[in-house]
Amino acid sequence: MTPQEKRNELLAQKMIKNLQRRNMEAFYCPTAVETVKKISALIEDGNSVTWGGSMSVQDLGLPDYLRNRGTLEVLDRDLVETPEEKKAMYLKAFTADVYLTSANAISEDGVIVNIDGNGNRIAAISWGPKKVIFIIGLNKVAQTTEAALARARSTAAPINAQRFDMDTPCSSDGVCHNCHSPESICSYIHFLRNSRTKKLTNSQTSWQITAKTVN
Repeated sequence: MTPQEKRNELLAQKMIKNLQRRNMEAFYCPTAVETVKKISALIEDGNSVTWGGSMSVQDLGLPDYLRNRGTLEVLDRDLVETPEEKKAMYLKAFTADVYLTSANAISEDGVIVNIDGNGNRIAAISWGPKKVIFIIGLNKVAQTTEAALARARSTAAPINAQRFDMDTPCSSDGVCHNCHSPESICSYIHFLRNSRTKKLTNSQTSWQITAKTVN
């Protein structure tokens, strides 16, 4: 085991304990292949599954992998064409059995930080789907909640603003300006610090976090 692999293992185990303390189930997957297999194992046959605008979901090839299972109802907003169809798909996500997402940052003690422009992703994280599965690379770990927020604002937000071709100051120069741009990607800031219950009802959500190595 290399020093970096040892460090990743130790950090992951520490975070798993902290997330369990917050009533969330967590796993560490050292490779992309293991990550995909673990996520698939967490989704039962017959489930409906969808995701937010997560590059982690796309980079892992999860949309095609889950479709190819042939036993799931896959709700893919990228396959709809009109704004009306996309909005309907956003709303349908709230009734999905499983919602996949990443995170902009996570603190070492397990607080997950996300920033949204439209708010649909953090709304689905908070309420609606029966199960939310996070895919969080170890590169997104920050020492404190404050540092996690700083990473979300200063690193993740400018990258996502550029990815979605938004007309914001950070898209132009890569630096957070705490702007009030009409297209600001930082309209909604969400902290997930605790899961209220592990037992599910129609209005309660369980969270499962799968951490993957990113060198």
